Amino acid sequence: MADKHYMMHKGFFVFLFFIIIVPVKAQHTKDTIPVPEIDSSLRIINFNPFFTLHVDSTLSYQFDINREKSGYFWYLKNSPVGLKINKDNGLLTFKAEKSFFLTGKLKYDAEYKVNMGVQSLTNPGEKVDTTLTLIFYNTEILPSRVKPTVAGILTVDEGEPVSFNVQCETGSFPIEDILFTSSRPIGNFTLVKFCNDEFNWTPDYEFVKETDSAKVKIVTLSFIGSTRFKAKDTAMVRIIVRDALNYPLAVKENEQLVKSIETYILQLKYSFLQLDKRLKKVKSFRTSFDLTSGTTALAGTILNSSNDAGAQKTGKILPGVGVALVPIKEAAAPNKVWDQNQASLIRSSIKRLEYLLRDNMVVDEKDPDMLKKTNKLKEELKQIQIQLIDIPIELTNDMTAEELNEYFNSPKVNKKYRLKGK
Repeated sequence: MADKHYMMHKGFFVFLFFIIIVPVKAQHTKDTIPVPEIDSSLRIINFNPFFTLHVDSTLSYQFDINREKSGYFWYLKNSPVGLKINKDNGLLTFKAEKSFFLTGKLKYDAEYKVNMGVQSLTNPGEKVDTTLTLIFYNTEILPSRVKPTVAGILTVDEGEPVSFNVQCETGSFPIEDILFTSSRPIGNFTLVKFCNDEFNWTPDYEFVKETDSAKVKIVTLSFIGSTRFKAKDTAMVRIIVRDALNYPLAVKENEQLVKSIETYILQLKYSFLQLDKRLKKVKSFRTSFDLTSGTTALAGTILNSSNDAGAQKTGKILPGVGVALVPIKEAAAPNKVWDQNQASLIRSSIKRLEYLLRDNMVVDEKDPDMLKKTNKLKEELKQIQIQLIDIPIELTNDMTAEELNEYFNSPKVNKKYRLKGK
């Protein structure tokens, strides 16, 4: 009985010890319930990154932050015309007016990236910077137009450059690309792909063919502009290309012809010099015969009047001797009438060619009478060559052009071959 009573008391003390000890240990156990953190970073709590506006609508949007607004400053950067924000309370406002779009200050269907932010007035480091996008649309569709900077019809000559810009009149949706086509194959042109590109083309000198009617060829250029939604507008330019002289080739041909004529003139001058010297030699020889014949006749006359019979006899013989020298002179040094005529013909031909060169001189590389002058020189040169076809022309000589010109234009030669009546 005593043992049973003892066991009951022992159990009671153990239970009491457990009740006392357990709360003491519980006082040292950490609390595991999370404590909510304080919202300390500055934020725009109702930020809208994208706004779409009709052209006749207005925008009014109130931005809020997780702070008292009175201590913060609102701002915008690179904003389009008309967009504003209240610096004190963050109220974003905008009124779209058609005048903004008609003057080109704003465009339809174009994304405007606007930088905005809010900053503490007391702590410059506490701020928020972000970006919003603004886009405008219009239910009234205004077509965009392709506008070349030239009239609808151009008239040019072969070799004349054609140059103009292809501009665009922007409507509701801008023209994004341009397709170019031509009614005839053309080459060496600048391709137009976008608005304000420049078109350049120079028709070559063989563009207009001999078979083309009226010596012209018509080319129609088409510039087809397309918007993002494939709305198209076409502008056409008609170019009338007229047949024209190939001036670079004509200038080269004229220069070669002039050089050829100048060389031919020098050859004629040398041939003239040779004929003139031959005529001088014959004339000198015949003059010697004439002086001898005259002296003989005079001596015979003097001796015939002498008192000496022998002298008188000699005086009667000497005149006959002088007369006998005449056929010898004609046989030994005949009068070169043909050579004289040849020399005169060559000289007149030279004078004519020199005059033609001066009279048909090309003024510049675009001389409108270049072809006419070149053909005139060709024709006259051919006629003179036909006239002198029987006269041997010296192809080579050992004299310079200056020496030949000095001899040909000497006063003595000019006097000798001066035309009668001058």
